[in-house]
Amino acid sequence: MTQTELSLAASEKIKRADSSIGHMLLESGKITPENAERVLRMQKELGIRFGEAAQRLGLINEADIQQVLARQFDYPYLQPGEGSYSPHLVAAYDPFSPQVETLRAVRSQLMLRWFARGRKSLTVVGIDRGDGASLFAANLAVVFSQLGEHTLLVDANLRTPAQHTIFNVAAKQGLSDVLAGRADLDVTAHVGSFLDLSVLGAGTLPPNPQELLSRSNFAGLNAQLESKYDVTLYDVAASQTGLDALVLAARTGGVLIVARKNKTHMGDVNALAEQVAQNGAVVVGSVLVDFK
Repeated sequence: MTQTELSLAASEKIKRADSSIGHMLLESGKITPENAERVLRMQKELGIRFGEAAQRLGLINEADIQQVLARQFDYPYLQPGEGSYSPHLVAAYDPFSPQVETLRAVRSQLMLRWFARGRKSLTVVGIDRGDGASLFAANLAVVFSQLGEHTLLVDANLRTPAQHTIFNVAAKQGLSDVLAGRADLDVTAHVGSFLDLSVLGAGTLPPNPQELLSRSNFAGLNAQLESKYDVTLYDVAASQTGLDALVLAARTGGVLIVARKNKTHMGDVNALAEQVAQNGAVVVGSVLVDFK
């Protein structure tokens, strides 16, 4: 029997045994067709589940089971070292950690306070460079996509963009090129490991980021994105580097402020909140991040 025939035979036996976990383990390469036969024999002899039998034989570990269960319930995440994204993308690599539980709590509040009220886009901004706003926006986008929300993360930081590095997306054409009329939305990149997540990079760094974001065609672009995605998050340059965030706030209507523990001054947060209000937008919330 050839390898292909063996694989098909094992797959058919697993299907007949009604073991979707077994089929997914086989399909993902976690177990080989030969080992699948061994697992099926033990499963039948001991009357246990396929995953438990595979673990007893030492073919997989608990992490493999958790990942397959996540796929079954449409909750994708990655094993450490898998994929080519930033290791700081904890929502992807460590989804059951306290940090990500906090992210999910933020997501829940945003759903209730903003997105459940008919809003579809939100600006995420920090006060100073290095506050972690870009990384927070990236992780927030992942947890929204894990909820099944069709999510787009737009790197609107046309000064020091970071999302192409976090998600390992080629720094090609992006938002700036779309706004300049030199590209279409087909430059948006789907994040392969997450069914419902896409990233629109910053694109070519322009000499006039604030003016580019202020162009009238941005309103049409945002409306187009809102019609296509359930959630659109804009990562924008820190407020201390320019007025880009206020321009974006006027477009999306809402802002989430990211402050860094033991670094960001409360007076700066209050000043930004006042400026946002003066521009006709609202501060939906603020988060305090802590990292070394």
